Amino acid sequence: MTVQIAVIDDWQDVARDVVDWSVLDSLGEVTFEHDYPADNATIAARLHRYEVICVMRERTRFDADLLKRLPRLKLLVTGGMRNAALDMPAAAALGIKVCGTDSYKHAAPELTWALIMAATRNLLNEANALRAGGWQQGLGGDLHGKTLGILGLGSIGQRVAQFGQVFGMRVIAWSENLSAERAEQTGVTYVSKQQLFEQADVLSVHLVLSERSRGLVDSQALAWMKPTALLVNTARGPIVDEAALIKALQKQQIAGAALDVFEHEPLPALHPFRTLDNVLATPHVGYVSRQNYEQFFRQMIEDIQAWAGGEPVRLLN
Repeated sequence: MTVQIAVIDDWQDVARDVVDWSVLDSLGEVTFEHDYPADNATIAARLHRYEVICVMRERTRFDADLLKRLPRLKLLVTGGMRNAALDMPAAAALGIKVCGTDSYKHAAPELTWALIMAATRNLLNEANALRAGGWQQGLGGDLHGKTLGILGLGSIGQRVAQFGQVFGMRVIAWSENLSAERAEQTGVTYVSKQQLFEQADVLSVHLVLSERSRGLVDSQALAWMKPTALLVNTARGPIVDEAALIKALQKQQIAGAALDVFEHEPLPALHPFRTLDNVLATPHVGYVSRQNYEQFFRQMIEDIQAWAGGEPVRLLN
């Protein structure tokens, strides 16, 4: 049995070295694809020969049209147990199995806090100035005694809330599903949506992207924020109305934004987020850590082996 296996979305060309893929040699041939997403015709031409495709969570979109263009495809394996870029009903209708993996739970909260610290203390400008021969460019901000607003108090939001508490911050939270009782269990104060945006010195987004959360941080929410406030988004780009945020930043309606996720990824070359002085932007690296990749790829291999043995594990459909 020789199965053609593709590991795609390997934008950094690291997948082959994170784990030992040779354990699949007896099953088939593994190929690593480094290209960015494209139109469906281009992707189909690139992937038409594969029976198994391993995808990184929400990098390449597999909609019904693309899945129909891949008649050899039998198994999709994704990093994580949720992937909004995969059309699950279409996969099921076509008989394509979809399996996932566990995730390392600390990578995204740690990156979130790194962005908060870097933006608050103006670390990027200070570090760049030092490299250029300069010294001490301005005054950094402080976190102790300030208010941290958490939009979405799930597992990642809870961890970020804990970081804020350790730093001596008052922590408040809101989401449509959050109750005062559940917030209190983690030592967080439940507030209304408007109060969250009005009171937060740092507002950090930790919602799952859905039709309900898409565009939730809109021009009205941004207008509620303090002119000294920082907006942080390491969840999903479309949760924030990008045009509204750009306008707010250009007008200095808020002090700044620290962003790891964007409406379109990779971020277009001429996008304002690449040049605005009050934006600290990173290329969606919240989950890009060695431990997380090791877990993703190790369990992808396990998923492929289980599927080949006729007993798929960690099925998403």
